Amino acid sequence: MKSLMIQGAKILATGSAVPSSSFSNNEISKVVDTSDAWITTRTGIKERRLLKGVDKSIIDLAVLASKKALDKILMDPSQIDLIILATSSPNDLFGSASKIQYEIGAINAVAFDLTAACSGFVLSLVTASQFLQTGVYRNILIVGADVLSKWVDWSDRGTCILFGDAAGAAILQSCSSIDNSILGFQLNSDGNYSKHLSIAYEHNIVPHSELNLYQGSFKHISMNGKEVYKFAVFQVPLSILKCLNSLNMSVDQVDWLVLHQANERILTAIAEKLSISSNKVIANLHKYGNTSAASIPLALDEAIQDNKISHNDIVVIAGFGAGLTWGTIIIRW
Repeated sequence: MKSLMIQGAKILATGSAVPSSSFSNNEISKVVDTSDAWITTRTGIKERRLLKGVDKSIIDLAVLASKKALDKILMDPSQIDLIILATSSPNDLFGSASKIQYEIGAINAVAFDLTAACSGFVLSLVTASQFLQTGVYRNILIVGADVLSKWVDWSDRGTCILFGDAAGAAILQSCSSIDNSILGFQLNSDGNYSKHLSIAYEHNIVPHSELNLYQGSFKHISMNGKEVYKFAVFQVPLSILKCLNSLNMSVDQVDWLVLHQANERILTAIAEKLSISSNKVIANLHKYGNTSAASIPLALDEAIQDNKISHNDIVVIAGFGAGLTWGTIIIRW
């Protein structure tokens, strides 16, 4: 049993990966009754990336994103103590994190999946920070990855235009409490509204009726866009303000706002409610669409590559989505 002592946690590196195949609004209009103007006006999305090929899976994207993060700091995978995969579309219903552990050579790491849909990366950050701050582990790899193109009903104009495939990764390390970067967090769930965004299970009776068992399969993504929009625009600003208030910080101190990339209207409405300039909102939704658990680490990694985020910047990260779940984590970069 390792001794427990309160330490700090910090992000050492990030990485991301997207499929090479893009799918524009004009192309999607050939599949379903829509248009580039209709999609852009309502969502802000111009294209999305789709993982194609019968032999391709979420593992491919997650492994590539993980290796990119490791390479940036020249870390040997054997130094990773824990891997958390945030996903709602694992390659195996029993979990895919252990496959990533094997593929990257993290021979000393324990690995598990965490399912919280579009809030998954935020919950993974919080979960990882707890392991690090208690001194149980030193290096943790978290991956947000989803391949929701496999669960989309391509005849449903309300959902098929939204989702894309991607993976994003971050490596966290324990540090002294003085150097702690994870300043605070705030998490919520409300299962009463879970029906508004789901991939429901549909059962059928087993042919052998004497067993009295039901077996079936999961259906396609179902979403009540109006209700999800109202939920996000109302709850996310409250979560962010509550988190800032707990740290005696003001909105003016926020340098960057990294939100789950669900819809441009949602990003704009949240920023307006907080009176945060659009210049502080990191967004890449137009290129990738909604990539669920991958959207935040993908946007974060691109912002870092573009040298937007600087040392000591206050970064507010907020996720929201199916469950319904939502949460905020505040980081000093």
